[in-house]
Amino acid sequence: MQEEERTGVEGLLIPEDIYLTSGVHIGTQQKSADMMPFIYKVRVDGLYVLDIKKTDTRIREAAKFLARFPPTSILVVAARQYGQKPARLFAKAIGAKVLAGRFVPGTLTNPGLHGYFEPEVILVTDPAADQQALREALNIGVPVVGLCDANNETRNVDLVVPTNNKGRRALATVYWLLTREVLKARGGLQSDDEFTSTIDDYEASL
Repeated sequence: MQEEERTGVEGLLIPEDIYLTSGVHIGTQQKSADMMPFIYKVRVDGLYVLDIKKTDTRIREAAKFLARFPPTSILVVAARQYGQKPARLFAKAIGAKVLAGRFVPGTLTNPGLHGYFEPEVILVTDPAADQQALREALNIGVPVVGLCDANNETRNVDLVVPTNNKGRRALATVYWLLTREVLKARGGLQSDDEFTSTIDDYEASL
C-alpha cells in the first residue's frame, strides 16, 4: 500500500491496515459533488481515495441508527453480485429482511404484489445499482442508509457510509463491521471478542 494513502488515524473500529488491504478506501475514477466531503485524495492513476476515518465514523453512526429500529422492519437491498452474500449474512445476524439480486418493482409500494413489504428503514448497498428500491423508499417516506462510492449521487440517501461498494473484500469488511456494531448497539455483544464471525465469512465467492 502506498505510504501517502495512509491517513495516520487512531481509534478505528479495526486496524487501519485492514481497512487499507480490504480496499474500503479505493473509490472510482469519477467523483460526484455529493461525495466530495468524503474524498481524501486523488491518486496518480486517477482513482479517488475515500477517507477511512470518515468511513469508520459513518459505520458507527449507521449502526446506532439501524439499532433503533425493530429488526424485522429493516430492509437490506443488494443488487450487486459481491454485495449479496455479505448483505444476507448481515440481515440474518441482526434479524432484518434482505432482498439480494433483482429488486421487483412495487415491492415497497404495491400492496397487491406477492412479496410486498413495509419497512421502516432501508439499507442499500449501492444507490445506483439499487435505484428502484431507493426510489420506492423515497415514495413511501422511509429513511435510507446507503453505502456510497466516490461516484454516487446521494441526494436521496439520508445517512451516507462512504466506501468502495463494488469490491468483494471491501463489501465484506463493511457489512461485517455493521453487523458487529449493530449487535453491540443493541446490547447483544458485551465486547468485540464475543463476535465470532470473520470478514472471510462475509466475502462473496468469485
